[in-house]
Parts: sequence; structure tokens; C-alpha cells
Amino acid sequence: MTGEAHVKIGFIPLVDAAALLIATHKGFAKAEGLDVELIREVSWANVRDKLAIGRFDAAHLLAPMAVASTLGLGHVRVPLIAPINLAMNGNAIAVSTALHAELAAESEVAHPAQTARALAKLVARRRAEGREPLTFGMTFPFSMHNYQLRFWMAEGGIDPDEDLRLIVLPPPYMVENLARGQLDGFCVGAPWSSVAVDAGVGVILHFGCEIFARAPEKVLALRESVADDDPNLVAALLRALHKGAAFVDDPQNLDEVSQMLSRPEYVGVDAEIIRRVLTGHLRIKAREERADADYLIISKDGAMRPDPWQAEWIYAQMLRWGQTRYSSEMADRAKGVLRPDLFDAAIDRAHSQREIGAFAGPSLDGRNYADYLEGFAIGQRV
Repeated sequence: MTGEAHVKIGFIPLVDAAALLIATHKGFAKAEGLDVELIREVSWANVRDKLAIGRFDAAHLLAPMAVASTLGLGHVRVPLIAPINLAMNGNAIAVSTALHAELAAESEVAHPAQTARALAKLVARRRAEGREPLTFGMTFPFSMHNYQLRFWMAEGGIDPDEDLRLIVLPPPYMVENLARGQLDGFCVGAPWSSVAVDAGVGVILHFGCEIFARAPEKVLALRESVADDDPNLVAALLRALHKGAAFVDDPQNLDEVSQMLSRPEYVGVDAEIIRRVLTGHLRIKAREERADADYLIISKDGAMRPDPWQAEWIYAQMLRWGQTRYSSEMADRAKGVLRPDLFDAAIDRAHSQREIGAFAGPSLDGRNYADYLEGFAIGQRV
């Protein structure tokens, strides 16, 4: 890479894009010889398609979407790589105030297993009464939002493909559809569940980290060919993002980061909501708050280093929900999306990863997909 490189990067208005947004806004990218043009998009399909055809050089992307694109699932096959994680966790399952009241009447609304069983009772009652099934929103079929909803529901005995409706909506549209009664609940990245709570139309039922303790949520994705052609560009991007993440995670910068992200060209919601997201101290309904330091993880505990095992786990979720069929070749392709070698070449630090840690069900051990899937009552088998 010679001179200053112009790089177009697409993103969705979510707090988990913070490292990218701050790296650009604060000049960390410029210091690495990068002229970054950030392009705000509404839907994940737009981001994926523009990355695939070369309109974007890189993108803030759903980790499962990067795997799906590489495998040719739901779209033409475009091999992508993800040399850095932008965020772990950050999602929440929110429900309408009406559905929350119904769940609370059935059971204590606390552990995900309790709420899943309560939801199953409501689903069965609606079916017996001939009423319309419940409708939940998620941002894309190949997303942690989809897998978190399905994992949670299935633990209560609900078949998400038969017992209710799961529909795709862009993140900024979730709150509006909940308010109109077109959704009964959704799983989405921050800050949109908090926006629903502040608007008085929703209640946060579970943080995403209560379903999966350390879910690989967003990555910086590039076409594999771009990474092969210009490894210096990739390294410069990674260094800039690492500096951006460090700035975000420094408590002294909390107010500044919250104000920056609140700007309309970035996330575009009130800075106080963003501040709560970054601290993991959220208002879950009127006059009630809940805190979890792992609600959204940007860089702590080595979170930015991608691990091929995370891609294998994502592939296992795709198998469970019938999004693909097993083959050793596909498993290897999935594993190759996350590239710690590129991260290690650019960021010379020791890192370790913790397991994803689902709240229920078996562990994925040694790529034994068949045994893993057999451990679930609901889902596909290899």
C-alpha cells in the first residue's frame, strides 16, 4: 500500500460499530494512511450485496452472514474473510408490553428457560383458540439474532418454523413495527431495544449474553480477493480498528464516545441511551434496570481476535436450523472465514478466547456436529 488509500466501508447504525466509527472519526485510520469513507446503510442485505459487487471495500457485517456468503447460502457465493471481531454480544430480546404482561402472568420472568416455557404455553393457547400466531422480528436469517431467538424458543419446546412467525426487518424499523402491533417481540442489536423501552412500547426480556455468553456478533469483512491483493491495507485497517476499540473501552472517553455515536450520520439516537449500552447498564422497562458488564464487548479479554472455532459454531447453528447440509468441505470453508493469522500479523499481542457458552444444550466438541445436534430436542440432524 503506497500513499493514502481510499477505503469505502459500509455500516449499519448500531453501537457495535463503535470501533469502526471512532477509528475514522478520531483519525486513527488517517494515521495508518487510510482515507475511510463511511457509508450508512439500513439493511444487512444492502451491506452484503455492495460488499459482494465491490461497491464497498470492507463492511461492518454480521459474523454469520460472512460465513453464509462464503458458503453460498441465500445468495451467490462470494468468499469473504473476517480478520477482526468488532463486537461480542450486544443484542437483546424485547417484547411488547402486552406480551410481557402475559408472560409474567404465566411464570416468573427471569431465567431464559422459564420465559421460554411460559412463551410455549401462550403459543399453545393461541393455537387452541384459533388466534394468529405470535410474530417476532430478527435482522437476517444468517444472524446471531435469529439463532438467539430460535435457541431460546426451542428450549421451551417451541418449533420456531411451525409454532410462530419469524420475519426479517432492518434494525431501525423494529421499534416502529412493535409500536404498531405488527410485532410481538424482536431480537436486535443495541440501541434499538433500549429505544423501544424508552418509547414505552417494549420491555427487554433477555440480554443476548443471557442466551449465548460470548457470541461472535459483528466482524469487519472483506472480499477474500481484496485481502490477498493488498495485505498491507488489511493490516492498516486492523491497527486502526484496534486503536479505535481501545478508545471506546477507556472509561475516560465514555461521554465523548456516546456523544460521537449519537450523531445522525452514525447511530443517531440519544447519547444517554448509547452511554447505557456501553456500560451495560440498561433500562429494561419503566423504573427497572438491569446491568451486565458483558452486555456488549468491544475489545476486552481478547474479543477482537477472531477464532476459527467461532465460525465452526456458527456453521453448527446453520445445520441445526436446516440452512445448509453437512459436508466436510463446507465445514472447512466456514472455518476459514475467521482469520486470526491476519490479526496476529497486525496486532502483536497475546489473546485468548472464551467459549460461546449457551445457556442450555450440549457443547460443540471437536467438530462432532452429529453428536451436538442430537443433543437438541428441536432442530435438524446431520
